[in-house]
Amino acid sequence: MKIECFMSEGCGSYHQLRENINKALSEQGVQADVSYHTVSYDEAMQLGIKGSPTIRINGKDFDEGGSPGML
Repeated sequence: MKIECFMSEGCGSYHQLRENINKALSEQGVQADVSYHTVSYDEAMQLGIKGSPTIRINGKDFDEGGSPGML
């Protein structure tokens, strides 16, 4: 499994996000390649990122139907 996390600079959710992902993987006994990326507004637009943080699992948005967050 590949998990990619994208966030804007100064995203206040970074530490909690990292903790939650590690906890969920550990509790479920799942191995994953997890990466964290800080992106600029322009990079976010190019990647189709609508909010910060955005989580993609195996290339798909985890919360596709969610409302856009702040970038």
